[in-house]
Amino acid sequence: MEWWLVLLIIFGLLVLLFMIGVPIAFSFLLIDLIGVFIFWRGEAGLSQLILSIYESVTNFNLLPIPLFVLMGDFMFRSGMAPKMMDVLDKWLGRLPGRLSILAVFGGAIFGALSGAGAASAAMLGSVLLPEMEKRGYKNPMTLGPLLGSAGLDIMIPPSALGVILAILGRFSVGKFLVAITLPGLLMAGLYVIYIVVRCRLQPHLAPPYDVTLTPFSEKVRLTIYYVLPLGTVFFLAIGLIFLGIATPTEAAAMGAMGCLILAIFYRKLSLKVFRESLLGTMRVTVMIYMIFTGSTAFAQILAYTGAAQGLVELSVGLPFSPLMMLISMQVVLLIMGCFMEPVSILMVTMPIFMPITKILGFDPIWFGTIMLLNMQMATISPPFGILLFVLKGVSPPHVTMGDLYGAAYPFLLIDLVAMAIMIAFPSVVLWVPSLMK
Repeated sequence: MEWWLVLLIIFGLLVLLFMIGVPIAFSFLLIDLIGVFIFWRGEAGLSQLILSIYESVTNFNLLPIPLFVLMGDFMFRSGMAPKMMDVLDKWLGRLPGRLSILAVFGGAIFGALSGAGAASAAMLGSVLLPEMEKRGYKNPMTLGPLLGSAGLDIMIPPSALGVILAILGRFSVGKFLVAITLPGLLMAGLYVIYIVVRCRLQPHLAPPYDVTLTPFSEKVRLTIYYVLPLGTVFFLAIGLIFLGIATPTEAAAMGAMGCLILAIFYRKLSLKVFRESLLGTMRVTVMIYMIFTGSTAFAQILAYTGAAQGLVELSVGLPFSPLMMLISMQVVLLIMGCFMEPVSILMVTMPIFMPITKILGFDPIWFGTIMLLNMQMATISPPFGILLFVLKGVSPPHVTMGDLYGAAYPFLLIDLVAMAIMIAFPSVVLWVPSLMK
């Protein structure tokens, strides 16, 4: 059978299963079962499938994922994150669009302390949205900044999705987590610039209001008590990796332990919080591992049938420059991001894209960072971005999905600007990891 026909059948069946609502993990598994019986000769193929599943879930590099998710659960369920937001709010004074800027700062800091974007969206939306509406903020300065800042959780380490991408791409998880730090901060900076400029041009979007000024000494005291201790968690999770002291798994364990200790220190830890954090982490981890097991065998089937190799050879043979190939791949990811969630996109595309990038001579960490930004965009891309639905769930009834779609587009354009900067200046991605020991 021709490779293109195999590819058409496999992807056609996968899309069909997604469309009729079959869960992602079971869609991959069903395709795997069909594939092993057709291409791997029945029972022998089934044995190979079982071995593939076993190898995928016993991958040591996957261990940071549940630990990063646990960090976010501790932060969210213990109530430490809202207190941090209160302290940040006191520092902003009378800046134009101060609550929108607070959303960006909060998203960046919360992203540096957790691995769960949905939790970040829920926390930011429930804490800031009522206050924004009370102050007369309009949708572009309420929903938009909340969506953009929640997505920063993917681009600022620790990032569970970043770990998955690095494992699928077969490059260093530690270097990749360090590499995405500067691009994530770049995106946060672009968001703040956009908010300040637009609020100056259109003040009615974020009307100014009187702010009770806090004495400088009090702000410093609150920062030392509530913010600096959380900074130690980021150092444990990422700083130890950068210094070469710990592996990603060891650093993730230290970060989770740091969050637990802080919850005890602030007297926010209860049996209920501890139990809900563990259960929430278990649900997310099982889902990710189930998807990962199915997708690993899926990649092997593509390789065995020659479908992946055939598509790579076809792509490389096209009369496109390497830059045009890179842009074409990002366009494909952008389109897929409108209809699929990031993990599924990675599972489908990584077995095809990574061989192409190797032939074209792209640095895998650089390409992976650009791809991760694309996955961040997928979480807020209409019509099915997951963070759109999370924010809808914590918004007042009058907020429609159309409001959320309209508010997301400016921040998607800003993400494209950040992507263009990363493509034009690879050092934005590669400089920090080059300093690692």
